[in-house]
Order: sequence, then C-alpha cells, then structure tokens
Amino acid sequence: MLTILGFVMIATFLVLIMMKKMSPMGALVLIPALFCVLVGKGAHLGDYVLKGVGELAPTAAMLMFAIIYFGVMIDVGLFDPIVRMILRFCKADPMRVVVGTAILAAIVSLDGDGSTTFMITVSAMVPLYRRLKMSLVVMTGVAAMANGVMNTLPWGGPTARAAAALKVDASDIFVPMIPALAAGLLFVIALSYGLGLRERKRLGVLTLDEVTAGDPEQVLVGAGSGGKGTKGGKGGKAALTGGAGSGTDAEAPSSNGSGTSDASDADDDEFKGLDPNRATLRPKLYWFNAAITIALLALMVTETMPIPVLFLLAAAVALTVNFPQMNDQKARIAAHAENVVNVSGMVFAAAVFTGVLTGTGMVEHMARWLVDGVPEGMGPQMGIVTGVLSIPLTYFMSNDGFYFGIVPILAEAGAAHGVSTLEIARASLVGQALHMSSPLVPAVYVLVGMAKVEFGDHTRFTVKWAVLTSLVVLAAGLLFGII
Repeated sequence: MLTILGFVMIATFLVLIMMKKMSPMGALVLIPALFCVLVGKGAHLGDYVLKGVGELAPTAAMLMFAIIYFGVMIDVGLFDPIVRMILRFCKADPMRVVVGTAILAAIVSLDGDGSTTFMITVSAMVPLYRRLKMSLVVMTGVAAMANGVMNTLPWGGPTARAAAALKVDASDIFVPMIPALAAGLLFVIALSYGLGLRERKRLGVLTLDEVTAGDPEQVLVGAGSGGKGTKGGKGGKAALTGGAGSGTDAEAPSSNGSGTSDASDADDDEFKGLDPNRATLRPKLYWFNAAITIALLALMVTETMPIPVLFLLAAAVALTVNFPQMNDQKARIAAHAENVVNVSGMVFAAAVFTGVLTGTGMVEHMARWLVDGVPEGMGPQMGIVTGVLSIPLTYFMSNDGFYFGIVPILAEAGAAHGVSTLEIARASLVGQALHMSSPLVPAVYVLVGMAKVEFGDHTRFTVKWAVLTSLVVLAAGLLFGII
C-alpha cells in the first residue's frame, strides 16, 4: 500500500505543477500532508516536517547568503566582462547562445556546487536570452543537464557518497568513468546545438548592430527603458533578417518568463544590471571581488569550512567592503530579497515533501519494490540494472537516500553474481543528469527562480532530454567496458 501511495503522491505532484493547477510551493506542502493523513500517520506529520526542515535548514541558509553574495557581485560588475565575452562569441546567434550556456554551466560546475553554478550561469545568460526573445526554458534545461553530468566530480557529492556507502576510493569510481561522462557532456553540447538551431529557426537569423560595432555591452544596456544609462542614449535593437519559423516545444511557456511573450516586460529590471554607468559598480574593487570569489570557490572545493558558513562570511565581507554605508547595504539586501524569499521558501516547502516521503516509509517501500522486481536472471547484469534504476530513483529520492539506502542493496545483490562493488558504484552515477532537475534538489529552485521560469515548465521540457543524457552515459559506460 505504501508503495502505491508513494508513486501516486509523486505522480499527483508532478501532474499538478506541470498542468499549473498548483504552485510548486503549495504542491510541495499540501500534497504530502494529504497523503500523510491517507496512510494513517497524520499525527506524526509535525515530526516528519520538523525533521525534514532540520535536514534542509543548512541548505536554505547557504542559498540565502549565496544569493546575496552573488547578487552583490553582479551589482558591482564582477561578471560584466564574462557577459561581454559571451556576447562576442554568440554574436546574437541563438545557436551559439545555447551552446555557450552548456559550456559555461559545465565550466562553472567544476566548483562542485549546483547552486553556485546556476547563479553564475543565470546571471550571465538571462539578459542575453531576454534581449533575443529566446526561451528561458531552454537555458534552464541545458544548464541543469550540463551541471548534472559534471556533478559526478569527486567533490560534487554523488561520487563521495557512493565511495562512503560502499567503502571504496572515490578516485577508483570517478577516473574510469571519465570517458562515459565525457560522452554525456558531449551529448549535452550536441543537444544544445540542436536546440539552438530550433531557436534560430523559430526566431529567425538575428543580428545586433552593437555587437558588430565592437561595443557588445550596449546590447544589454537600457533595453526597454528608453536608452537610460546607455552610451549614445539608445538601447540595442535586434533586427530580424530571417523567417520566424514554426515554433518549438521549447516555447510552450507563454506568460511566466520562460517563453517570449513577457520578455519585454522584464527588460527594465533585467538589463539595468549591466548598465556600465550604474551607481553600484565598483571598478576599483574589481580585483578584490575577484580574489574573494576565487578564494570562496577554492575553500568550497577543499571543504575547509561548511559551505553555509563560507557564504555567510563572504556575503558579510562583500557588503561591508563594497557598500560601507548602512543605507547602501540595506538597499542591496532589499534588491535581492525576492530571490532569497522565493528560493528559501521552496527549500523549506521541499522539506515537507521529503520529510513525509521518508518518514512514512514510502520511499523505502518504493525503492525495495523496484529492486525486488529485478528478475533473478538479471543478476549478472546488475551494473546495467543499477544504471537504469539510478535514473528514476535519484529523481524521486535524495542522493543520501539513494546512495546510503539503495546502492548497498544493489551492491550486495551484484556481489552474489560476481559483479564488483566498483562497477555498481560507477553505474550509480548514471542518473545525475536527471537528478539535478528533481523537485527534491534545492539548487533547481535557484535555477528556475532566478530565471523566472515555472518549475512545471522546466520539468516538462527537461525530463525527456535528461533521461536521454543519462542513457547516453550508460551506453558509453557499456561501450568502454566501464560498467
């Protein structure tokens, strides 16, 4: 019964948010609360929720101060050169923009933290997507998949968990998987190329006069605001030189910032952030801000201190040094308060979902049902079985639950048929491309929140491509004899 109710609860949640019948925050809270009552454990709902909140509170704190920190870095101009560089590469070509998104997300993912990756990627790319009227769902999907593949780095989380759960060395898991993961990343880039061509077909061939004139920054300055703050008093204008095309499934969202219809409404807020004359710029402190950002990422990778503490300290230092006046500090915090509230609220709402799913035992029954459903004859192929199961299980479960609860069971079953523990550990990494879009992953709310994309739209667009990416990683692992 718990198995059935667990699957029904997850299906109900996904259907309601993808059909936009409920907001993600409301669905994350009310649906598990209802199912907790249905399984007869309503009296324990408070305990489940508090336990879930306790487990996710450090993540919420990290995201809160991370948003403030990177928000301040955007305000003071740390990422402006990156945007200019991307503009020079992309030259207003939607195909190049999408490919550039995948490459940027993959590079930034080297820090091992999904939230940081999404904040930097969205901050750099959103203005360009909005200016060119491109689908932001394409951006969130590509960024999530690229980060999912790169999330398998030894310091990223899943590999370390697999190593700890199975008592093997992380390098023995990761290094042999590099060819398969490289194939997965190449597939994401190839997919980005295809999606970019579809966007180009939908929008036509775009050119931006300011780009060819050698001053790409103007393209993103003052758009929709009458040219305020731009050089020469005019914002950049895009000129269509080709047909609009027939559309793509990437443009399904129409009124929430993920499509194209309301992009102009958001232009004022989105593009002022790159005004070269904005009052918040701190050019004299550029190298100081770059240094503390590099130091922050280095300390995160080396795990010198807990990540929430690092971001708390970094945010305090960034605010104090860049904005010594109290009123300026308050203004910067207020400017980013909406993102902080939205993302932190979603994390705590997700705590209800995970708390009930785990506390009632539904997730354990679901996982065991799937594992027990593996035919006895598939025993010698437990590596493949593990890879396939990792795709849905890491979507419906937290990484901790999967790697510490399910992977040891799969490893034990594999050992009985001569399948090595390392093979099981490597196969367990296959599903990470999809995992990063799971409603149980706090970082995804940073991605969709900062991009102003509905979570349901992101899910509907991304899941099919993320599953395909995971299958490519699995196929490459089999081809190279890794799994």
